[in-house]
Amino acid sequence: MSSQISINVAENTYIKNPETSELGKKIVSGSIHLIDKLGFEKFTFKKLAVQIGSTEASGYRYFESKHQILVYLTSWYWSWMDYQLLLCTLNIISSETRLNNAIKLLTKEIKVNTELSYVDGVKLDRIINTDSSKIYLKKNVDIDNSSGYFIPYKKVVQLVCDIILEIKPTYKYPHILVSTVIEGTHHQRFFAKHLPRLTDKIAGEDAISEFYLDIVFKTLTQK
Repeated sequence: MSSQISINVAENTYIKNPETSELGKKIVSGSIHLIDKLGFEKFTFKKLAVQIGSTEASGYRYFESKHQILVYLTSWYWSWMDYQLLLCTLNIISSETRLNNAIKLLTKEIKVNTELSYVDGVKLDRIINTDSSKIYLKKNVDIDNSSGYFIPYKKVVQLVCDIILEIKPTYKYPHILVSTVIEGTHHQRFFAKHLPRLTDKIAGEDAISEFYLDIVFKTLTQK
């Protein structure tokens, strides 16, 4: 893939677009590294400054808070998934094959980095699994929602819902099904790493991805 790919993130998720400067890209890269290493709770602009060899104030030139950084990273991730979803379903006639590819994309563990050198996709995927829910499981989520923070996530969900309704137009719960697959995957990936007795590991297969493929297609073939 070309290293020139650009992921568009809504302007209200940052003060200054980090993609417009090397410092901004360092802030994104350093934030991903530190949140993955320390956890979001222990991540601070002061620690970020040490990580990238800059000042604490430089982080605030691009993001008003560490919460906004997490919003930006989550929005970036879902915009990236939107792009990947287009690639894995493009020019495929069979709705079932497109749905299979889409579910695999949304449930697989990312082990290969992104096409953008400053974004570590493997680490970002782990952050999404462990910390992305923090941007909406909070009291002022309605304000953030009205600001459009969750549009990339909603778009991905809707794209998969559209494929489901091609297969079974009468299915009443496509959004519940798709969001359950995504959020369930995040929980199961976390369990696999930290609470393994809450999930299943099967030699030779990605049990989490296979489980959700099984759930989705059995659900859609029920009368």
